[in-house]
Amino acid sequence: MRWPQHKPLLYLITDRQALRHSPELAAATTQSQIEAIRTATKSGCQLIQIREKDLTAKSLGEFTSAAISVARPHGARVLVNDRFDVAIAAGADGVHLRVSSIPAREIRAVAEDRGIKDFLIGVSTHSLAEAKAAEEGGADFIVCGPVYHTPSKLAYGAPLGLERFAEVCEAVKIPALALGGINLSNFREPLLHGASGIAAISLFTNPGKIEQNIQTILNAQLTR
Repeated sequence: MRWPQHKPLLYLITDRQALRHSPELAAATTQSQIEAIRTATKSGCQLIQIREKDLTAKSLGEFTSAAISVARPHGARVLVNDRFDVAIAAGADGVHLRVSSIPAREIRAVAEDRGIKDFLIGVSTHSLAEAKAAEEGGADFIVCGPVYHTPSKLAYGAPLGLERFAEVCEAVKIPALALGGINLSNFREPLLHGASGIAAISLFTNPGKIEQNIQTILNAQLTR
């Protein structure tokens, strides 16, 4: 993939359930998430990860197709979390893998056998060793974290912190996106420590602030 040279990559990770904190959206979370994707990609978000683990394969495929229909007109690419079969069936741009999943290289070989070129593969990592393994396995980019403390990532242990995150960015040649506890008050720090971009759920769950949040990050002056 040709990555932007002067703007951080933004990776919206979907979570329909996260929209339930808003009473007016609770009854229509699926369509609300699609509209959030539309707004985000129109505002400059380049990557979307469909991560809806409660959906059946059929429903996930339908959701992915709907996301593609609103994201692609704005040049964004859509990946499906860990479901290569659904990604292929829906015509997604790629797949996002767990570090314990099939190596990216094997996924890419199957995609190419099917005549699918430029299939994008991201991998979630939580340490320097995992980041190196993902790169060696053929990933196009990694998401690394949690950088900061966040309740949703407690299962992965203590946060990396900026120094260890910077070591990961220095050690790999592929883009590394920061994840975990990132908000508008601290997003500059991972970018100043080598991140190619930001991956997040919470930054994109308030419909009224999605455009503002994205523009704040994309237009930030990054100086130490």
